[in-house]
Amino acid sequence: QVQLVESGGGLVQAGGSLRLSCADSGRTFSSYAMGWFRQAPGKEREFVAAISWSGGITYYADSVKGRFTISRDNAKNTVYLQMNSLKPEDTAIYYCAAVFELSYYRIQGRYDYWGQGTQVTVSS
Repeated sequence: QVQLVESGGGLVQAGGSLRLSCADSGRTFSSYAMGWFRQAPGKEREFVAAISWSGGITYYADSVKGRFTISRDNAKNTVYLQMNSLKPEDTAIYYCAAVFELSYYRIQGRYDYWGQGTQVTVSS
């Protein structure tokens, strides 16, 4: 069982940084690839980044490539999203999720577990 809890969201000025964390209280965290998604007001939820179970493979949406970094610490059952050079268009609720097969990283319906989300607001 995987139980995900995000933290680290907040209000930041454009150009600033935030680091989101997603902790799993279950026992099978290292068996799953992990993804971050976001949903802005009035928009559909979209893929942001994903990482393999080992941390050796990562994927990013074009809109965040070069600014965001996904990482994980399996000893702490935690996945991170370091967000730098934030823009107002990054404002959204950010969700972490777990998927068994990394090849499905862009397909929301293939993710098995989701966190409750954390709000990120970037002011201009």
